Parts: sequence; C-alpha cells; structure tokens
Amino acid sequence: MARAAVSYVCQQCGSAFPKWAGKCDDCGAWNTLVEERKDTPSGPGKRATGRQITLEPLQSAQAAAPLPRMQSDISEFDRVAGGGLVPGSATLIGGDPGIGKSTLLLQLTCNLAKRGFRAAYISGEESADQVRMRASRLGLANAAVELGTATNTSDIAASMTGPDRPNIVVIDSIQTMFLPSLDSAPGTVSQVRASAQELIRAAKNNSVALLIVGHVTKDGAIAGPRVLEHMVDTVLYFEGDRSHHFRILRGVKNRFGATDEIGVFEMVEAGLAEVPNPSELFLADRRDDVTGAVVFAGIEGSRPVLVEIEALVAPSSLATPRRNVVGWDSSRLAMLTAVLEARCGVPLSGRDIFLNVAGGLKIHETAADLAVAAALISSVTGRAAPKRTVFFGEVALSAELRQVAQSDARLKEAAKLGFDNAVMPRPRKASAKNAEISLSQPPTLADLINIMGGMN
Repeated sequence: MARAAVSYVCQQCGSAFPKWAGKCDDCGAWNTLVEERKDTPSGPGKRATGRQITLEPLQSAQAAAPLPRMQSDISEFDRVAGGGLVPGSATLIGGDPGIGKSTLLLQLTCNLAKRGFRAAYISGEESADQVRMRASRLGLANAAVELGTATNTSDIAASMTGPDRPNIVVIDSIQTMFLPSLDSAPGTVSQVRASAQELIRAAKNNSVALLIVGHVTKDGAIAGPRVLEHMVDTVLYFEGDRSHHFRILRGVKNRFGATDEIGVFEMVEAGLAEVPNPSELFLADRRDDVTGAVVFAGIEGSRPVLVEIEALVAPSSLATPRRNVVGWDSSRLAMLTAVLEARCGVPLSGRDIFLNVAGGLKIHETAADLAVAAALISSVTGRAAPKRTVFFGEVALSAELRQVAQSDARLKEAAKLGFDNAVMPRPRKASAKNAEISLSQPPTLADLINIMGGMN
C-alpha cells in the first residue's frame, strides 16, 4: 500500500524540509517553501533492488568517430553550439523576457526544416495560431515545421518515440511543463526537475536534439533548480538590452564544443539577423576625440572582439560617491580605482564614476583592466586617448601590468579594422613583431599615465 509523503521544497534552491518554515535554512530565501506530495511504497520488503550494469571498454571505433552535426545555416548559432546540434543532445536556452528566445528558436527550426530535418515546436505558453503569427512576421509561414501545444511531459516524451519521431524538438518553456504523477504545480522545483529529466531521457534514447527554453530570475539565473543546468549538455544565455538592437548568444556550458563562445545578432523587422563582424558593428559610431573612451581588444571564446569602453569621472556631492557599472564587474572597478589612487596618485575618491561597455556586451575577462584604467585616466585628465589605439592587459594590485592570452589574435583583429597602435603588457617570451601595428608595452600603470599625456 502506498502512502503520501509530504515535504516542503524551497523554490529557490530545491532543498526539502519535513515542516514548513517562513525562511529556507539553506539559501536564506523567505516564503519559498511549497508543500509537495509524493506517493511512496510503505511496509516491509519494499526496499528497491537493482540489476548489474554492463561495462564497456574505453577504446571503441564508434567513440573515435566524429559526432554527427545538424547545421542550421545560422552560423552564429552553430558557432556557439560547437558546429551544430548533436542528435540526442539537450540544450537549455535562458534569457530575459522579450529578449528574442522564441524568435531565435523559431528561425532555427525553420532553417533546419529547410535542410530536410523534421522539426517540432511545442509551446506551453502560446497557442498554435500565435506561433503562426510570429512565423508570418518573420517571413517563415511556409516552413515545414510541426507545431504542438502541450504541457503534459509524458505526452511529449511519448511523441519523441517511434519511427515518426522528429529530429529536433523545441520546448517553450520548461516552466510550463508538468508530470501528472507529481502533486505540485507547474514551475515548481520538483516539476521542473522531473519534467526535464523525462524529456532528456526520451531525447537521448531516441537520438532527438532537444532545445529547452528556461525563464530567468531577476538576478539573471535560470529559474528552477540549479541541477537543471547540470542535467543538460549545453547551456546558452541570450543576453542584451531591449533598448539596444544587439543580442548576444553566449555559451556557458557545452559538452560538444568550446565554452564562452558568443554569437552576435541584430534585432531587425524580419527577426534576428546575424552579425558576421561584431567588432565593426560595435565601433560603427565611435569618434577618436572623445575623452574617457578607449577601444578594448577582447576575446570571447575563440573570437577576437573589439569594443568601446566609456568612463565618466565627475565631482560628487554625496557622502558615498556613486559607482555605476554596465557590462563589467563592479568589484573589479573598485579594485582598479583603489590601485590608481594608491599607487599612481590619480584623484578618484570623492568622485562619481560611471563605466559603460558600448553595444550592450558584457565583458568577463580581466584583460579589460588596462582599457578601463586608460578610460578613467582620460576622463580625469580631460585628454582623449591616442588615436587608432587599442588597449588590453591585466592590472595587479602592485600596479604592474600582466600578460594575457591570445595577444596575436587581438592584434590581428585590431590591424584588420584599421588600428595602428596597441598598448599591452610586455610578454614573458619574445614573440614575432607585428608589422601592421606598433606596440607600446608599459610595465606599470604609471607608465600608462605617461602614454596618456600625464596628469598635468
């Protein structure tokens, strides 16, 4: 005989408790415990038994063969995915509401359908007519994509089996899916975890490429249990500000390719258009004579990207000056301002500092330290940075500059876009001279101030 086991599960972190409480003891969130019931076997002799698994050798001719890929002809997506979708893989795509996740996936499935793959788009949030209206706006009304409106995970998993199963299945979104066997509402931690597990198992058993849309919280993380990102093979984030027309598809996990790859899209009337050369687009409206603005030569995955970093230092009437940062790490800015003032005498205390990465791109690498320092110095002195010059390098607490990886790729991209000079740290090993661009290699931030024209 089965009895209903009652537990209270935190919707923020997934921890389970035998009693309800106002605060989760694990993550500290308030009013996030929800009652969930699950039928469990009771009585003697109910211990689960298993069977012995079959082990295989590591060396296998099948394992040595390259993975088959389903390419969509959307090169920016294929780049981030590692060369295309792998049959039997599970990909999780998250992003802010209205950023364009559904638009991107609809364009993706239509492109794959044109290449002969059978694609199914299953929506739990919109009706089939709403999806058809979006496809009509995008000029994709005649694509051979099959639509479905369902929220029962068991029904969707059953549709992924059999000889007529699709090659690609899109689930929009996982927060609307539910399993009838669980006594909890859709979107709860238990439903999201169990539904994703059921869908991923069906996809891997039937070699179906599964694409799952995940909502995000106000902090930008995918809503639901953190284990969801561990269950899938690939995690992609769709970034960007809705006031900008740029969209960044960033890979943070990929079992079939490199991580930290980005794909750049532009939101136009016909949907999302690829940007093959994002550096040229990010620098399209730039002027050389603006103080506080410098060009940073960065690396996103395997792609060099040039982007403008803007800084404004202004007197503050507040007891605690403001430090507003868009597109970079605010704690990194606090460290850099302390180094500039303590080691180099740049007057930054008592002043408001505003830092912005143009184009809506988010920079995570420490190689942007030197570019941010140059932008701050330029804003304080009122002198523009040297013309047609890029900056990159890491700054230590001692104000020394440290080398960063892939310097040659950064310099090559800068030379291709017409830059003549580069300010970078001195390399540990002698490298070949780049004939297309001249190098300035200051050892410390004090030498960088001299390159920027000094403090007087």
